[in-house]
Amino acid sequence: MAEFNNVHSVTEMPEGDDAKRSFHQRMFLEPQENERSMKALVVKQAKKTCSCTPAKVKDYVFSFFPVLQWLPKYKLREYLLGDIMSGVIVGILLVPQSIAYSLLAGQEPLYGLYTSFFASIIYFIFGTSRHISVGIFGVICLMVGQVVDREIQRAGYDLEPAALSVLADTAAHANATISPGNQTLQELVYNKSCYAIKVGATMTFIAGVYQVAMGFFQVGFVSVYLSDSLLSGFVTGASFTILTSQAKYLLGLDIPRSSGIGSLVATWINIFRNIHKTNVCDLITSFLCFLVLIPSKELNERFKSRLKAPIPVEVVVIVAATLASHFGKLRETYGSSVAGRIPTGFLPPRPPDWSLIPYVALDAIPIAIIGFAITVSLSEMFAKKHGYSVKANQEMYAIGFCNIIPSFFRCFVTSAALAKTLVKESTGCRTQMSGLVTSLVILLVLLVIAPLFCSLQKCVLAVITIVNLRGALRKFKDLPKMWHLSRVDTVIWLVTMAATAFISTEIGLLVGVCFSMLCVIFRTQRPEAPLLGWVAESETYESLSAYKNLQTKPGIVVFRFEAPLYYINKECFKSTLYKQTGVNPVWVKAAKKKAAKRMLREKEVVSGGNQTSMSMDFVSEPLGFHTIVIDCCAIQFLDTAGIRTLQEVYKDYGEIDVQVLLAQCNPSVRSSLIRGEFFKEGEDHLLFHSVHQAVDFALGAQGH
Repeated sequence: MAEFNNVHSVTEMPEGDDAKRSFHQRMFLEPQENERSMKALVVKQAKKTCSCTPAKVKDYVFSFFPVLQWLPKYKLREYLLGDIMSGVIVGILLVPQSIAYSLLAGQEPLYGLYTSFFASIIYFIFGTSRHISVGIFGVICLMVGQVVDREIQRAGYDLEPAALSVLADTAAHANATISPGNQTLQELVYNKSCYAIKVGATMTFIAGVYQVAMGFFQVGFVSVYLSDSLLSGFVTGASFTILTSQAKYLLGLDIPRSSGIGSLVATWINIFRNIHKTNVCDLITSFLCFLVLIPSKELNERFKSRLKAPIPVEVVVIVAATLASHFGKLRETYGSSVAGRIPTGFLPPRPPDWSLIPYVALDAIPIAIIGFAITVSLSEMFAKKHGYSVKANQEMYAIGFCNIIPSFFRCFVTSAALAKTLVKESTGCRTQMSGLVTSLVILLVLLVIAPLFCSLQKCVLAVITIVNLRGALRKFKDLPKMWHLSRVDTVIWLVTMAATAFISTEIGLLVGVCFSMLCVIFRTQRPEAPLLGWVAESETYESLSAYKNLQTKPGIVVFRFEAPLYYINKECFKSTLYKQTGVNPVWVKAAKKKAAKRMLREKEVVSGGNQTSMSMDFVSEPLGFHTIVIDCCAIQFLDTAGIRTLQEVYKDYGEIDVQVLLAQCNPSVRSSLIRGEFFKEGEDHLLFHSVHQAVDFALGAQGH
């Protein structure tokens, strides 16, 4: 039997006037047999992966298509009514938002409806969450739209779609004879629109491939680098960019969309330069829509516990605005920008433009990561709330296929959306059958109702988009509470938000990830390292700086380092230990050597008796302690620099007659110390399983 970490402690037990020394029994720990060759691991994993049995095939199929698991168990009487109600309500809310967010993604309104339709059906088949609503999401649409605008400019389409569509639609609605110039203009409109959806669909395909690959290689751990505060700050910062991109529609301005670094500031400068060109009709319409939507949304939230379903105010506003625009001839009379012709039915599938992949592959990476991170976090949040489990890797497959398959039908990137998920949950959703109902509602719009929205003003869609940003912008109200809970998380939120808003969305995400990782490093670089005191009548030791009435053992210093010990904080460990104990062994050794040399010179040259006395006093000055116990319970791991640092501390203090004992090391730290030959042969008994044992050993060794 292999011995691992013998623990030997000595303690003194007073009885009356006599004292007896009691020895704790040694602990013999036999390590688990965990040393396996790489070849054996590879062979075992290969056998496990390549083995094929009917039961395994069945399990694989059922896990890959979760609908096959829950649909046969569907409780018709218990679930159907709630699923139908929530599906219809979410579908009604999705219609105006799908049309509005199409503008944000730089696409025609039809493609937003396509995206919501296909996403709901595909997630119904592949998803493991019962509650989340998958479809268009404002931040994702913004990121797609920025790439689409860049590629359109790179391809040489310089005119703004709003101006092009107004001119082309005017000629078409007026049944005017199309001149060669207007014909060229119409071709440019068509070509630009087609190119925009090619870019969007290609990027959607690549983002989906990334997400499926992450699921296949089980790299869902990437999402751990996107903390809640980081994601919240990113969404809030992107909300400012979304608001800025929609401001021109509120004013009816025909200005190019800014992209790249500093696009938010550039857009507002452009808006104020063209403020004199404001379309008064669009401005009044926007104001009236705000006047209706904001109070209605507030009432929906305030009385959501009493309402069986939220009032679909957006649908009412869209219907009223469409009727007013059509019968008031706002486009013809005042030049208002409208949605334009929305065809019915479905276009035949078409593969993405493979030639565009080199241009959008890099942009698809942050979009894919944000999409799956939001989807997985929402899935886990609602699963925990309702007492069931979701599979993170299957969620990545689901959201990946929600992008890959629809990309052949001219859709853009999708993810889960919190606002619609909350509506879905609050209106009685029990399973993803509600998602199927939502897709049927959107299908009805696509086949019958969509063309009726051709006269809808774009400023109305912009208002709907901006009003739906309220939740993200309200995060500023939570800052005081966040600051009280965690100042580091608050700073991460502020940095990510500012970088996303004022630099760019992609760089903002990268800045947020890097900054949050730096915060973790800084927190381990200078961690807490208190001295510990004994809690009377117990075997517990706690921080002297945190608690009162703690006792210290004579001649023993107990020190705790509350972080991993590695190359970044090794100097901090030593300097803090020297500061807390009040003794730097290197300085003490140097002082002793210096004093010894001085005494030697004074013996040779008999002079300065007072100085000799001072030197003798200095050398003989006691340190005040004979043992340092290092509590290693908070040291998760050691690297080579950490082991070397402990060796130096052990050696330096040993040279001034102070012994160093280690207590409460976890198996990883113990293993590192043994592999690093920290102790000389026969000294491994100086590793202790508790601080109390180490202190007892030190007291016994000194004969107390």
